Amino acid sequence: MSRNDAALFVGIAAVWGTAFVATKAALDSFPPVTLAALRFSLAALALFVVVFAARKSWVPNGRGDWLPILTGGAFNIGLHHALLFAGQQYVSAALAATLLGLVPVATPAFARLTRHDDSLSVTGAVGILVGFLSVVLMAQLDPNDLSASVGAGLVLASAVAWVLGAVLTREDDATLSPVSLQAWTLLVGAALLSLATVALPGESLAPAALSSATTDALGWLVYLALIPGAAGFFAYFRLLDRIGPIQAGLLEYAIPPFAALFGFFVLQETLDGTTVVGFLGVFVAFLLVKSDSIAAALDRRRDRAGSADSRSD
Repeated sequence: MSRNDAALFVGIAAVWGTAFVATKAALDSFPPVTLAALRFSLAALALFVVVFAARKSWVPNGRGDWLPILTGGAFNIGLHHALLFAGQQYVSAALAATLLGLVPVATPAFARLTRHDDSLSVTGAVGILVGFLSVVLMAQLDPNDLSASVGAGLVLASAVAWVLGAVLTREDDATLSPVSLQAWTLLVGAALLSLATVALPGESLAPAALSSATTDALGWLVYLALIPGAAGFFAYFRLLDRIGPIQAGLLEYAIPPFAALFGFFVLQETLDGTTVVGFLGVFVAFLLVKSDSIAAALDRRRDRAGSADSRSD
């Protein structure tokens, strides 16, 4: 990862960390799918304004454009956020961000299935098992608190939706500019979420839903749409295209500290010890899943260091 990519990586993690807190605050006034639909409708509008202001080509052309638009819109924008926002009604912002630590563990497994790579090694299989058990630990399933268990389950389902989008979204054959491509992706996600508000009970995009929202909630909505939404997803898909889904999935390890920090200052939330232990378990699981790649990278680094030393002699 280059320095520019590393800086972009940290910036996305910080911005998306605030998104968990902003979502939790906005859910006091909006139903979850309605909030997601409004957020990405505004975000898509903002990106299309940029597209037209910059006089970029904006009409999708063939499979190369439509495939990433539809897969990213359906999975990363639509399904992921519908499930995530529904789950965040019942769990803290920090726990939701931490549960998404399943993404870096699941991504290599899904990538192998969809990209026809070699099968998982025994070490990798053990890593996935450790990751699953760690997530179960973080979910803190309690028969006496069914809502929290359901919330954790919805967040985990949103992680699976995100992984599917990440491994299926490819822009290799796209003809549109990146900003045009992401504007369409957000628009497709917003359209699917808007359709879902018609089908789901308790959801509505009627003007009354906006008029009944508090000023703070409307402010959080605008923030979610413009900063983590339009800017954040544009940056993410650029990073995804450059470093691939497995490295981009590591964002889920960088987001929770920011989510916990902002959650503490804005919502007075705290992380308990079980969540921290579970998060560390998921990180160990990722190291096991990617042990072969990590070992190969270390070998290459040693070889480069040895070559440099020999040249200096």
